[in-house]
Amino acid sequence: MEFLDHFEAAVRDFVVTHRAWAGPIAFALAFGESLAFIGILVPATAALVVVGVLIGQGLLDFWVMALWAIPGAALGDWISYWIGRKFDCAIARVWPFAHHPELLEAGHRFFARWGAASVFLGRFLGPVRATIPLIAGMMDMPRIPFQIANWTSACIWAPYWLAAGVLGDRAFDWVGDYLGTWGGLALLAAIVALALAGWKRLVRAKS
Repeated sequence: MEFLDHFEAAVRDFVVTHRAWAGPIAFALAFGESLAFIGILVPATAALVVVGVLIGQGLLDFWVMALWAIPGAALGDWISYWIGRKFDCAIARVWPFAHHPELLEAGHRFFARWGAASVFLGRFLGPVRATIPLIAGMMDMPRIPFQIANWTSACIWAPYWLAAGVLGDRAFDWVGDYLGTWGGLALLAAIVALALAGWKRLVRAKS
């Protein structure tokens, strides 16, 4: 959690200071979040939400950031898919999958259940997001269906998380105005807790 806080703060401070680099940073965050191996380690989704907060504060343009983040997300999945096709079963012997085979196993189960749709759905589910494109390549999923699912999901995923930052920042201000700072924090904490509980139940149902 401490690393996540520092990472978010670093992204926020850099973007505020070097606003011209905001677009490439949004691209890099979306790319890293979607790329196999890196996406497991880098909390880029939270940083994209921070970019959304800056949009809500009028420092950045929503659609400019989205147009940077969408191809970043799609390219990350595309490269992961290529790695899966190129190296196939050898991936299981590479870190982190050599030490955590359950990551690939969960992705295989998800892909077996949902087929081509798993590429679209998997982008929105944290535990399998970074492995599904890899597994799609390992399973020789046809390129065209993969790219359709890849780009359509990227076009929804990136604006979704940017909008979460925009709306979250505005909701905090609104709640603070009507309930006071501590009341606003309590209400937002309750909303986050409920959202996480629902998300965990959804993940268990899909796995």
